[in-house]
Amino acid sequence: MYYAFSENFVLPLSHDEVVHGKHSLLDKMPGDYWQKFAGLRVFFAYWISHPGKKLLFMGGEYGQFIEWKYDDSLDWHLLDYPMHKAMHEYVRALNAYYVKHQEFWQEDCDWSGFKWISCDDNENSVISFYRQGKEKDDQTIVICNFTPAVHHGYRIGIPAKGTYKEVFNSDATEFGGSNVLNTEPIKTSDIPCHGMDQSIELTLPPLGAIYLQKQVVKKESTTLGNIIKKALSKKSANKKRN
Repeated sequence: MYYAFSENFVLPLSHDEVVHGKHSLLDKMPGDYWQKFAGLRVFFAYWISHPGKKLLFMGGEYGQFIEWKYDDSLDWHLLDYPMHKAMHEYVRALNAYYVKHQEFWQEDCDWSGFKWISCDDNENSVISFYRQGKEKDDQTIVICNFTPAVHHGYRIGIPAKGTYKEVFNSDATEFGGSNVLNTEPIKTSDIPCHGMDQSIELTLPPLGAIYLQKQVVKKESTTLGNIIKKALSKKSANKKRN
């Protein structure tokens, strides 16, 4: 990060990383069969949310096990297997999130688009940060757990008071995960953490990444129709009481 914003970077997971005995991205991951897929999912979620443009070499999107061969076809038949199919759907969903949320790419070349929350929790192997777009409401908080342990009641600092919602989770069932989710809205507490006045508690999935967004309270419209509707509703309520 010392020089991440001194140039316009591309973050390639190129063919050179998956040939000549280096193993495919999936096969590089430690652990058993399930952990390899989970490890690749959390890595992709971190990579796609990191500053810099993205380049994923063919085969990585569905978790090819063998190395790439220039004179052979990709192992498309792996899409017949549930975990590889789920990985394919995961990358599709991750790409869709990236395109839709401009905070992931709008300020890629400036510190204003990236802020660490915590980068030194080496005991739990958890990092957290947030990406910021040009507009104040364009913000995604990213938390990555790089161990196969579930962390309950994990507290992180939050830049703004309010209610947050988990909008993406790499451990969801449809992606081949164990479905350790934060399904309820998460309200901030007046407990300082990571140099911030507000904080929240989360459940972190094993080898998983989650994205959070602040829920924006929509202001009530002041159109003439709504003013009349509100007045009539108040009049009706008073009539019932009488």
